[in-house]
Amino acid sequence: MSALGKVVRSGVGRRRVQSLVMALTTFAAVTSSVLSLGLLAVVQAPFEHAFKARNGAHLSVQFDGSKATAAQAAATAHAAGVTEASGPYPVTAALNTSFGTDCTANIVQGMPLAGRVNEPVVAATRPDLAGASGLDHLALEQGRWPTTANEIVLASWVRNCPDGSVVFDSLPGKPSFKVVGKANSLTNTATGFLTTDGFARLTTAGAKTDEEMLYRFAKSGTDADLTMAKQAIAAAAPAGSVESGQSYLAVEKQAVGTAKSYVPFLVVFGILGLFLSALIIAIVVSGAVVSGIRRIGILKSLGFTPWQVARAYAAQALIPAVIGVLGGTLFGNLLAVPVLNDASKDLGAAGTSLPVWVSLVVPIGTLVIVGVTALIPALRAGRMPAVQTLVVGLAPKAKRGQGAQRLASRLPLPRPMSLGLAQPFAKPARAALVGAAVLFGAVSVTFAIGLETTFTKYMDAGTSGFKAGSMLVVPAGTPSGFHPSGGGPANPHLDYTGVAAALASLPGTKAAFGWGTSGATVIGAPTGDYTEVDTTTGDLSWTNLALLHGRWYQNTGEAVINDHLASTTGIQVGDTVTVAQDNKRLPLRIVGIDFDGSSSGVVLTDSATFTTAGLTPYITQFNVKLADNVSGPNWSASAAPVLTPLHAEASPNNTFPNVTVLTMSALVATLTLMMIAVAALGVLNTVVQDTRERIHDLGIFKALGMTPKQTIAMVLTSVSLTGLVAGLIGVPIGMAVEKATLSQMVSALGRNMPSSVTDVYTPGALLPLLAGGIAIALLGALLPAGWAARSRTATALRTE
Repeated sequence: MSALGKVVRSGVGRRRVQSLVMALTTFAAVTSSVLSLGLLAVVQAPFEHAFKARNGAHLSVQFDGSKATAAQAAATAHAAGVTEASGPYPVTAALNTSFGTDCTANIVQGMPLAGRVNEPVVAATRPDLAGASGLDHLALEQGRWPTTANEIVLASWVRNCPDGSVVFDSLPGKPSFKVVGKANSLTNTATGFLTTDGFARLTTAGAKTDEEMLYRFAKSGTDADLTMAKQAIAAAAPAGSVESGQSYLAVEKQAVGTAKSYVPFLVVFGILGLFLSALIIAIVVSGAVVSGIRRIGILKSLGFTPWQVARAYAAQALIPAVIGVLGGTLFGNLLAVPVLNDASKDLGAAGTSLPVWVSLVVPIGTLVIVGVTALIPALRAGRMPAVQTLVVGLAPKAKRGQGAQRLASRLPLPRPMSLGLAQPFAKPARAALVGAAVLFGAVSVTFAIGLETTFTKYMDAGTSGFKAGSMLVVPAGTPSGFHPSGGGPANPHLDYTGVAAALASLPGTKAAFGWGTSGATVIGAPTGDYTEVDTTTGDLSWTNLALLHGRWYQNTGEAVINDHLASTTGIQVGDTVTVAQDNKRLPLRIVGIDFDGSSSGVVLTDSATFTTAGLTPYITQFNVKLADNVSGPNWSASAAPVLTPLHAEASPNNTFPNVTVLTMSALVATLTLMMIAVAALGVLNTVVQDTRERIHDLGIFKALGMTPKQTIAMVLTSVSLTGLVAGLIGVPIGMAVEKATLSQMVSALGRNMPSSVTDVYTPGALLPLLAGGIAIALLGALLPAGWAARSRTATALRTE
């Protein structure tokens, strides 16, 4: 090993704490940066590639076949702003079906669907299903394309159905089709594709036919652009004929929004980590130069050149940084696994590893930042004259702070605390470094607590509403934890009038409401996104469902949709949506938009609206809120005699956490702990350096009678004021960063959130946060304070 290598190894070995600080700092920075940059690359590129390769449509519009002919729909290709168009293609409204043997759909979490009814399929046909002409080229994922009138290809949401069958139960004669493959429409134009003759079988059986057009526009980069484009199409078509308009931006958010929502807070942690890394490396290397002045002089007297001295001190920072970089790169790739599993498999974005270039660019970039940061104070060491360094020996004692000492001595504080309180003024530059480290820590804590609180409220919002109440009343024999959706032989529904009366008569019932998926479908809703129409009965006010806009339905013909459906379709309060059940249509006026945390589109309306229109409302469960001091088992026992004759039973309401939110919470908690540890270690390093320089003063204080406890109090007090000021500055910054980050996360998901979820910084939460800076400073100073307290008086006095 060369002489320079021995110097570097010796320096790293003597500064184990400082080396650990630098390794952890770079570890945290690289972990966050690898995750954020990697996710951006992984989740965005596949959709863009697929959209380009398959000539995706910016907008797909469905026209009511009773109000617009195929020729009138085709004429909209000349509307303002249209650059390319395809169609019209015949398409049905969503038709209720049942699945034959061997069919399983992921929308019911892998449960067998043999004989299951009320699963909607939007059927369509094109002149050449396998062709590459026009817009939105279909991709065959499994099996083959249909070749006869009795065959069908289903969309990707149906799994394991290569040899099953689909029966259109809502049509007379119940036409049946053999499933021969799976296909994917990038912009979700349909869920089932047939030959022209096969589609004719549906229309002959009575299926209502609409017309679908696909468009590209000159301006299509924003939701506002596509809203204007849809208005132009509607203006060029017969009045009232446009039933829906599906935007490619909504499809993109649905496919990659969840994974992209991780990126904003990971970027914040990455930036905080990089700043902390640069700051603490500067602190460590500067401290090593200041405390090793005599050593520098010895090295120069032995023949080391200024550049060799600078390289030695820079290398002492790079070695632990390399360890941190390698660990952070590996950990970032490991953390990416659960995040990427949430991405869209249909677009190929759900791999379990990040791109190799990310694992190269981030580490190299971090090491460059570390190297430049370390080199600046290292060059200072190289420029020091050898004679001066040998004469000075230890770092010169500061002469500042005498006025602060006199002022602090007049305060009604114990003398050790007044000595510590004035210490930052003796070395303001060092105090500023401590403050900067605490500041980043306070920003991280404030930011993280805000996000964690929002996540908790988000999950609470998801468990309110249709997951409210401690008890459920469901059809007898329903599997525990499974909420039946829709009616029919495979999905029994309740005699809701009888059950409502029975619940009202039971002692201990405080409130109850019934609901169920009606089996109706929304005309023109995104076919790749499960959208349901729920009918309700009873009082929903106690469920705390949050309204974002408008009001709750009060009259027949009114409905409320959830924010997910509003965001993906552009529906607003005052618009009308059409739902269909058993080939019967019902227009509903939207009077409100609610937030329920659901990942599916939901339309809510009162059961009376369905009954009045001649449709069937299916109520498949009642949520029950018990009176205070009423136990679930006792209430269930008393409810059994009145529910059993109604073929119903009571069970506890088990709610399940949102896995994506839990993953985010775990990531935030992990990264925050790393940031706190790094900030505290930065304080520790500075206090260790300061304490070692003042060891002679400590010996004098001990000789004059200062006890170990008083020594600890003095050291801790020396960082308290700095920590308080840094905390007071860091908390508002953290609040602003959290607000901006949350806005970006919500935008990535294409959602809106009520103020009850986003308003997290209450006075009760802010007071502890304001003291967080002091806590981080004290945490970092605790170990060197203990070391100072244990130092022997004689040893300290001999140190010079």
